[in-house]
Order: sequence, then structure tokens, then C-alpha cells
Amino acid sequence: MNKYTVKEIQTLLQQIDDENAPLFKEIVQDERKSVQKLVARWYKQKKQEEQAKRQWQEMSRYERQLFEQGIEYIAGIDEAGRGPLAGPVVAAAVMLPKDAYIPGLNDSKKLSEAKREKLFHMIQSCAISIGIGVVTAAEIDEMNIYEATKKAMIKAVEQLSPKPDYLLIDAMTLPISTPQQSIVKGDANSVSIAASSIIAKVTRDHFMKQLAKQYPQYGFEKNMGYGTAQHLEAIRMYGTIDEHRRSFSPIKEMIEMKKEGKEYDQTHRQSIAGFSS
Repeated sequence: MNKYTVKEIQTLLQQIDDENAPLFKEIVQDERKSVQKLVARWYKQKKQEEQAKRQWQEMSRYERQLFEQGIEYIAGIDEAGRGPLAGPVVAAAVMLPKDAYIPGLNDSKKLSEAKREKLFHMIQSCAISIGIGVVTAAEIDEMNIYEATKKAMIKAVEQLSPKPDYLLIDAMTLPISTPQQSIVKGDANSVSIAASSIIAKVTRDHFMKQLAKQYPQYGFEKNMGYGTAQHLEAIRMYGTIDEHRRSFSPIKEMIEMKKEGKEYDQTHRQSIAGFSS
């Protein structure tokens, strides 16, 4: 087996899919430590690939059932940004083709930022259509976050082309005529919803990072608008901007106290610690 260099064996292993392949059996017999490490890495990679395939199968069951019924265009819908004190709520609607396979796809909250970014581009390359719906902080204050989320989702669906035949939505129902199903924890149980959760999350994060360049004092590139201790302290020191949700606690209380000419003292700041994340 030593007729191959370690670098050549590394290249050969990338081309082998079956451990019963004669060449693989030959490589396994090579006693060089560097080769054995490559073999161990090959096994680890194959195990990860099998796990990804099983996960995809499990998370595709809703889509498979609908495809089997002759439904062609299935859109998954999810949102990002219901809880933050600043920034918009962003919804995404994603239609994946029947033969789609995006290994590693999962609920965006379970993924690292680097993994989300990678999957974001993979979804964009694979999807039949992607719709994005954005509802501003001012609109959220006007109609409440629940209604704003629905509005963002409807806007996302309206952008899809072709129009979806069926909607799979993460824990919500929409007041539109398109047939739909609400799935609790849908972003962990449906590939279409998981894809939309990633698109929504990454899109919103990109917006917040751009906003951070305009208003660096709030640390939006780190907190994404959530009520961290540093963010709350910045609001106390610098006040709010248009992107802050004035109907959300504790911003609402801070504004009311300021109107009354009162200081938001340490006691009040400790009382809102529960809003930090």
C-alpha cells in the first residue's frame, strides 16, 4: 500500500463511498499512523453524513405526505425577532423542490452563526422561491407583536412565485385562503420551516449589524436588539431611536418615567434583569 503517498490516499478517500470497496480495504491495511488518522476521519465523516440523512428524512415527513397527495408547491414559514426590544420582526417563506437535500438543515436557534450563514446560501441556491416580510418597530408598537408577526408572514407569502399550494407554518395560522397547517416547533420538525427560520434569522441579523454601524452605542451587532444588560444601559444613557419598540417593557416604563422627570435608578434596573438575554 505504501505505493501511495499520504496525500494521494487523502484524495482517494474523498472518492470512496463504500467501506467494502477493494481500494478502501487496501488503504485500511496501511499501518502508517497518518493513514490510520485519515481512515478514522473518513469513518467519522460517513457517520455524520448518515446522521444528516436520517435527520432530513425525519424532518421531511410533512412535505413527503403533501407531495404524495399531489401538492406541488409547499412553503414553509417562520419568523425571527418577536422578542427583541429593537429592530423589525422578519418573516420568511421558502419553497423547496421535491428532490431538495440540504444536509445539516435545522432550527436556526440550534445552529452557530457560521453554520446559519452557510445554510443561508445553500437554501438560496436550492429553493424554488423565497419571500421576505418585514414589519418595523413602529408598526409593532401600533398593532402588537402577534399581529405584526402575522403581517410579516403574509407579506412573505405574497412574494412567492409561483404561488404556494400549501403552507407549513411554525405555530401560527394565517387569515388567508391558502390551505395550511400550523406545526408546533415546526422549525425542528419540517425542512421547509427550518429553511425559512434560517432565512428569516440571517436576514434580520444582517439588518441589525448594519444598524449597529449607524448606532454603535447600542451594540446591536452583538445583542441583535435583545435586552441585554449593556443594551438596557445604553438606552438609559442615550435614549431610544426609531428602531426601538416603545410598547415593549422595560422601554415603555423607562419612557414613562422620563416623561415624569424621574430617574431610572439602580433599583429599577435590577427589576428588569429578567429581560436580559
